[in-house]
Amino acid sequence: MLSRVAVVLDHPQDVVNIAGVVRVMMNFGLSTLRLVEPDDFDPYRIEGIAHRSMPLIEATTLHATLDDAVGDCAYVLGTTARARTAGRNYLRPREAAGDVVRRAEEGGVAIVFGREDRGLSNEALDQCHSVVIIPTHGEYPSINLAQACLVLAYETFLASGSADAALPRGRRATRPPNQEELETTYAALEAGLRRIDFFKARKPAAVMRTLRTLITRAEPDLREAKLLAAVGFEVTHYIDRLARADGD
Repeated sequence: MLSRVAVVLDHPQDVVNIAGVVRVMMNFGLSTLRLVEPDDFDPYRIEGIAHRSMPLIEATTLHATLDDAVGDCAYVLGTTARARTAGRNYLRPREAAGDVVRRAEEGGVAIVFGREDRGLSNEALDQCHSVVIIPTHGEYPSINLAQACLVLAYETFLASGSADAALPRGRRATRPPNQEELETTYAALEAGLRRIDFFKARKPAAVMRTLRTLITRAEPDLREAKLLAAVGFEVTHYIDRLARADGD
């Protein structure tokens, strides 16, 4: 689906910004870049900034007009830093990303960014089905071209489901403990706390209920549950060793 989404830069001025957009596209699975009359397009310099990006750079197409760049797209999403006087279909990035994903299931989509110094013209925005505005602090409405692309690419990546893979777990992560193993942990902690007279001014049931709630909320794996049990066991063993030493 992401292969149907084209990033279009209308009259970009700075090759460094083009390179920033290329890096963003690589990060978030976008592979189609179209440039409308760029002031400078130096593939080797771009690849030097966005390393290992030459396949995407070589696939980039240059266009004489925005009409040509978006002519094959069924949905065109424009970007602007502020609402214009003309009535348009304005969206926030997350909502816009959902539209991009839905439209890409049916045909080509273009996300269009204007030149760095003045953005998209009203004539360019007239060609857009919707216009996205990225919310920013009121005193600083404009953001860098690559930053704007980053926001839209990230939201589109999430909306496409491409980021749904499970987060990495620690190398020593184990399965969750079963209830019997958790009860062993609770019993060990309670025994250890009793041996240091922790409950002399507290109600054991209330303390253990709080500890159960805390540990359950933390969702420990089996290794972590066993470590907590080992704390309780070691407290008990330590007190036993002290008692034997006093007896000697």
